[in-house]
Amino acid sequence: MGSSFLQLQNVKDACCSFLQERLHPKNCLGVRQFAETMMCTTLYDSANNFLHQHFVEVSVSEEFLGLRTEEVLELVGCDELNIKAEEQVLEAVLAWVYHDRHQREPLLPDLLSKVRLPLCRPQFLTDRVQQDELVRCCHKCRDLVDEAKDFHLMPERRPHLPAFKTRQRCCTSITGLIYAVGGLNSSGDSLNVVEVFDPVGNFWERCQPMKTSRSRVGVAVVNGLLYAIGGYDGQSRLSTVEVYNPETDSWTRVSSMNSQRSAMGTVVIDGHIYVCGGYDGKSSTRVGGVLFSGNRQVSPTTPAPGGGGPRLTVSPQVDGGDGDERGVLQPSHQPVAPGGGHDEQACRHGAAALGSHMYVSGGYDGSGFLSGVEVFSSVSGQWSLLVAMNTRRSRVSLVSTRGICTPSAAMTDSPTSARWRDATPNKPLDLQGSHGVSRGRRRGRLRPAAACLSSSPTVRMNYQTEPPPGSY
Repeated sequence: MGSSFLQLQNVKDACCSFLQERLHPKNCLGVRQFAETMMCTTLYDSANNFLHQHFVEVSVSEEFLGLRTEEVLELVGCDELNIKAEEQVLEAVLAWVYHDRHQREPLLPDLLSKVRLPLCRPQFLTDRVQQDELVRCCHKCRDLVDEAKDFHLMPERRPHLPAFKTRQRCCTSITGLIYAVGGLNSSGDSLNVVEVFDPVGNFWERCQPMKTSRSRVGVAVVNGLLYAIGGYDGQSRLSTVEVYNPETDSWTRVSSMNSQRSAMGTVVIDGHIYVCGGYDGKSSTRVGGVLFSGNRQVSPTTPAPGGGGPRLTVSPQVDGGDGDERGVLQPSHQPVAPGGGHDEQACRHGAAALGSHMYVSGGYDGSGFLSGVEVFSSVSGQWSLLVAMNTRRSRVSLVSTRGICTPSAAMTDSPTSARWRDATPNKPLDLQGSHGVSRGRRRGRLRPAAACLSSSPTVRMNYQTEPPPGSY
């Protein structure tokens, strides 16, 4: 404080660095407030990022329980919280209210309106939230819980919810890790090799190999767990699924899909894994899907007229596996209509999620390359046709960013504009300047599947069990 008053900038910077190195879940809120008072922008940003990254640990600290109402409202409404499940935010809110129940009980409806209750598991809403004494005594709170339950029971009402209520939180200040899963070697053999790239350290290292060799495999990340789905083992197409836990560096087999497939599209929407199309060893499969669910139970998807083919699957069961509190997703077997109500088949196509929609483009139907584009709405459970790409292409990679779907061409502005335009030809991935994921890039004949754990539990925690001596 004296260095700031005397305008001794070097001393002020040294003090900020000292506090920055000693951030801890028990002191980061106090450091953030101090930095705001002293107008130390860098220290404030560091403390704020630390708060977002370690929200769960911070939420049980005395500093959190002593926050002002407006500070809790702002924090609970933040998109950047690093959490495994929305239930953790709700528990933090209830703990804050109960800490000074007499003064804070009237504030509960405003706080619950900031919690994304529809993202909570139905069992949690019924057994925990609805049974809470304060919630039962407040009709506004009960209305919010009913709204969340309607989200699960009546999908047709989901479009009427405010967008933020169903938006997953994502802590962008955590640098993710990039995983390369399976692929083919120079001899054409399928691999079980898994490698992980650290963009900060700029190095690759081997992980525990998969139990099964897989090329043309689908990969997805949910709840910090990486799923390897289907693929080709060198002899046959696979229906098996295994899941990787980066905390234990181990793979575990989970329930298989109800059909064999490789070269399919795989996306994650609202915590559910959708697998569409693919090749079963004889022919390309119809563009349908298999859904793995671990966060919540959802209603069956309505088939389109004249539907049939592969069906989406939902399971209310959660297998934690080895005491892991993050549920391993399990498959079940309900229907989804084939694309657009027609019978087009596809493998080697691109797939990407954008909001509550899955976009599928290009591919191979057994006789030729495709340029068609379809979109599946997870809310309505229906497929629709969009304007085709300008180029027929197979083995296409599709990625969504900032409201745009991009293969080697980009959909202008947003998918609603229904136009494709040529984009800059592919350039080498610059991991120094960007922490993106390049899917489908080929190095020699190695064609691994790539996935990114953007909030990976393997991210190094730079604090000790207790704040070090001399910290704030």
